[in-house]
Amino acid sequence: MLYSTKPPAAKRVALREMLTPGAARQFPGAFNPLSAKLISEKNFDGVYISGAVLANDLGLPDIGLTSLTEVATRAGQIARMTDLPSIVDADTGFGEPMNVARTIQELEYAGLAGCHIEDQFNPKRCGHLDGKNVVDTETMLKRIAAAADARIDENFLIMARTDIRAVEGLASAVDRAKAMVDAGADAIFPEAMKNVAEFEAICNAVDVPVLANMTEFGKSELFNRQELADAGVALIIYPVTLLRSAMGAAERVLDAISEDGTQQREVDNMLTRSRLYELVDYEAYNRFDTGIFNFQVPTLDIESNSANL
Repeated sequence: MLYSTKPPAAKRVALREMLTPGAARQFPGAFNPLSAKLISEKNFDGVYISGAVLANDLGLPDIGLTSLTEVATRAGQIARMTDLPSIVDADTGFGEPMNVARTIQELEYAGLAGCHIEDQFNPKRCGHLDGKNVVDTETMLKRIAAAADARIDENFLIMARTDIRAVEGLASAVDRAKAMVDAGADAIFPEAMKNVAEFEAICNAVDVPVLANMTEFGKSELFNRQELADAGVALIIYPVTLLRSAMGAAERVLDAISEDGTQQREVDNMLTRSRLYELVDYEAYNRFDTGIFNFQVPTLDIESNSANL
């Protein structure tokens, strides 16, 4: 009922313990608090909160238009709904090293288990688009050092993301990953790897957990969990998968209403009313206060073809 009963500090410890080479822990991307509950119910390992999703949910492109306040607030709303650890995309840290330091503390107080800071500069781009620009190594290392120095909870995970593979090649990505670890990064996020062998090269180069981004329509193939585990990957994210799925379904329903004058043809594909009530745990609120849930949830009536809407 209400929010997670597991304190953020415990979630951070759990995250640290699960991120071992080859574990390939799966973190689907939540696009709102309710989807985080669904991820938890399906027994995934954790929740990922994408900067692109947060921007897109506001109707904005992923080019660095969101603010620290917007990201910390929404990420906190998502993280508090589940006992699973949540990792959030903190873009470039929202400014210079001092801003990066503040970003880390804001995200800690919001209840996140960790975040990643990247080496692009504004206007930034989605990691799987062409035309990206990256800062020099010294600038990136200052970001990571500031982040590591600012954290209050030593278990808050500071992950360093590098986009340099698409700009300068794999060798530069390996070199930068090593340097970021030396600067204090607890984990590495190498963006837009071309194949499993490239993930393996990064995993072999550093002694910290490595993340694989399995986003649709990107530079990387959608490798399966076992392939990435064999390469040594510790964590896999599916950042925009649920948002794309939900918006695709929403578009189909709107088309049905427009074309047919009713949503009837899409009803069988919808989350039923009873399933929604189950997901938000109406029954628990009833046990707490019978004045809240004092009605019967309708069940599927096959005779009249009436679904639990």
